[in-house]
Amino acid sequence: MFGSRSGWLVPVTLTILGLGTNLQPVKAESTNNYQFSIDYSTLVNFNFNYRPDLEIVRATITGESTTPALYGLDSFTSNTYGQLQPSDNPSIIKYQFNSDPGVFGLPEEPKLFDIYYGNGNNKLFGRASDRAEINTVEGTIRGGGTITIYDGEGIFKNATGTITFTQEDRLDPTGSSRGLATLNFNLQTPQEVPEPTTATTLIGIGAVAAGLRIRKR
Repeated sequence: MFGSRSGWLVPVTLTILGLGTNLQPVKAESTNNYQFSIDYSTLVNFNFNYRPDLEIVRATITGESTTPALYGLDSFTSNTYGQLQPSDNPSIIKYQFNSDPGVFGLPEEPKLFDIYYGNGNNKLFGRASDRAEINTVEGTIRGGGTITIYDGEGIFKNATGTITFTQEDRLDPTGSSRGLATLNFNLQTPQEVPEPTTATTLIGIGAVAAGLRIRKR
């Protein structure tokens, strides 16, 4: 009687041990979603000498969160290109900005990007598309737009999504202007979970069948 049961227990044990080798990590359809807002104190620097022949400037915007930011995103640096746009008001100077120089007919120039970071491991990478108006009478710069997120690090690894923002700065004739920006984050990251393969399912069925046979004996 014992010998008969042992004959069934051996393959059952082997099949159970084989379960671990048939588990493969796959991307589940579910995602982690993040929605939050952060206010940043900003510093804007324009390089008006970049391509004056095409009325294209380079802009670098840096930001520091006004309070400790969620997920450690206390700082950001944004590099972008901007081109002068037509304006009906002589006191309003309009610019269109984009991280992709191809938008302004400069495909040979490098694509720029934004980085959102802090002292921790979490980072976000994106590219901006926005507009700004310089009011020479009021002495202000007002703008807004969208940053398209294409990757990240830490909990934001493989992140996608968007950041929408509005920003207002006090115009400084030297080319550096300080202000405040509100950024609204809407992000998704894939959630990976282990999922059994077809082989694992078949092994499980075999183990159950073997168990039932033993019980009958």
